Amino acid sequence: MADETSPAATLLRTDFERVLTGWLKAQAREGVKRTDLVSAKETEQQSRELLGVLASAMENAAVDDGFDFRKPVWDQFRETLEAVTESRTQRGVTPKEMGWFIASLKQPLFDLLQPILAHDPEAFTAEIWDTTRVIDQIVLQAVEYLVQKREAVIERQQAEMTEVSAPVVKIWDRIVTVPLIGTLDSFRAQAVMENLLDSIVQWEAEVAIIDITGVSTVDTLVAQHLLKTAAAVRLMGAECVICGISPKIAQTIVNLGVELPNIITRVDLESGLAYAFERIGVSVKES
Repeated sequence: MADETSPAATLLRTDFERVLTGWLKAQAREGVKRTDLVSAKETEQQSRELLGVLASAMENAAVDDGFDFRKPVWDQFRETLEAVTESRTQRGVTPKEMGWFIASLKQPLFDLLQPILAHDPEAFTAEIWDTTRVIDQIVLQAVEYLVQKREAVIERQQAEMTEVSAPVVKIWDRIVTVPLIGTLDSFRAQAVMENLLDSIVQWEAEVAIIDITGVSTVDTLVAQHLLKTAAAVRLMGAECVICGISPKIAQTIVNLGVELPNIITRVDLESGLAYAFERIGVSVKES
């Protein structure tokens, strides 16, 4: 519990609507009232909610040198701030715009505090400093929330893209293939291994074909991943066939000194399929 309610906290309690109106005007003036992303009605609602929980917290929390945004008295405010930040992140609001959205609250507070403390310049200066400290901490927390939300979205999108970029296809009974196109990095190569092993179990495959016809480059780490994938496939009781190795990739693998012991390779997918059919005892005749 704060020893003494600050003038800013008192102002929020006694003149809430004027502060809110001033804040909304400041948002428009600073160019952070993004009505193209967040409607005016929703912006007012979010501003009202934030200002309400801020008023409640400041009435019961120290805002001077003892201010600590991590204390339980700020829990409800942090929850509301995180919810507002998540909503704005989904709409495409940038970290800079989110920061100014909060920071624009300073001006109306300072304007309304000035006549209240005009008789005591020192008290006014101290209150300005304390209020600035609180709002700046809120800005930093809001930006941190926004960055965390965006990173989570990016990680989820990367995982989804990796899954789509390394699909395992069942092309025949007991035969699966992974057609790869584009750049094959270590992260994607690891995803290929995981997806392929899961599919071998799911479809009881005996032959797994990795088609790298559409892969432009392979480095040492990727080559090692392919070796590990082939070894893992054998441990699962299946045979791994790598097909579509281009002359450029073949030269790269040789120059890197990477050996492919006990790895079945074929020039293209057709040759890989022919080997796979032979391996499972299926005869294919031309009509």
